[in-house]
Amino acid sequence: MTKPKIVSIFSGVGGIDFGFEKAGFQTIFASDIWERACESLKMNFKDCEVVCNDVVNVDFKSIRAKHKEIDGLVGGPPCPPFSKSRFYRTEKDRGIDDVDGFTTVSNYFRAVEELQPKFFFFENVHGFVFKPHKAALELVEAESERLGYKIFHRVVNAADYGVAQTRQRFICIGVKKEMEDFKYPEPSHSDPKKNVKGTLPWVTCGDILNDIDFDLPEDEKMQAGSKHKDLLKLVPPGDNYLFFTEERGHPNPIFKWRSRYWSFLLKLSPNRPSWTIQASHSNNMGPFHWKNRFLRIKEIKRIQSFEDEHIFLGSYREQWRQVGNAVPPKLAYAFAQQIKQQYFINNEYKEDQKLDEIRFEVSVD
Repeated sequence: MTKPKIVSIFSGVGGIDFGFEKAGFQTIFASDIWERACESLKMNFKDCEVVCNDVVNVDFKSIRAKHKEIDGLVGGPPCPPFSKSRFYRTEKDRGIDDVDGFTTVSNYFRAVEELQPKFFFFENVHGFVFKPHKAALELVEAESERLGYKIFHRVVNAADYGVAQTRQRFICIGVKKEMEDFKYPEPSHSDPKKNVKGTLPWVTCGDILNDIDFDLPEDEKMQAGSKHKDLLKLVPPGDNYLFFTEERGHPNPIFKWRSRYWSFLLKLSPNRPSWTIQASHSNNMGPFHWKNRFLRIKEIKRIQSFEDEHIFLGSYREQWRQVGNAVPPKLAYAFAQQIKQQYFINNEYKEDQKLDEIRFEVSVD
């Protein structure tokens, strides 16, 4: 069977692409504006045309002409204009009132218009559905309607699809109007406290990190917390700065309730998934390892569900940014597998290949 062809934009290091390729798609074109991410893309996707350029300069008509037919478009426009943190950046506009927000979303749909794919996969932070960003969602709906696509969108939790991270993301799937309605993939995992029948418990940090959780000489230089490093050592695994507040019963409160970002002095627990891995790296903003150190790149790769052999180039901070910016491949895989089975595989092939038995397992070699 010929692999369905996809074009990837705002590709970053290729989190979406790893997931789609694992499900049997082929990324034939990928682009990003950051050179370091493009260098990593080229290392991981040898047979893909990688262009390092602003999306406004990409000629999607020429891509379609070269490949005749494009099956899918995937990508997550940069999320800062729609993120929760933008509520605190009063000097900047939010949503599509922000120049970058409007430019990236509108050019995503320029790509849809010029490529005419059978489907598109649009990802963003869960804040995309917040009321202040209503205009952005209305733009997605209006452009989809204009171009002849029906869309299906919701906020999903990556942990519900086997990622060791409670990362909530807005996922929008668009398909041409003559195609059947998209059916969201059923979650494979759930919060063990909810005891959801037919699902496995969330994958924990201990599950994926314990086999590489050993002390290294350089760990002494990786102690986190900056001037608060002594306080970090007192924070129980799975807690943050709120541990030192009056509301939490601390005998000598140090911080006021909700006076800092949630990630301030945030420490992982081996008994639950990680919180969202951010793109930026900070001395006192976690999550940190329960041993009070910064996470190693190999560890955040696993938390994001990248395989150990996936290559990330650059300095520690550059690699961190690449991983933190990415869509977890395992989350992308769940949607890619659903898209493939609904729209690209006939029943005979599906039965012969038993694709419903395919499992995407993160390498621990």
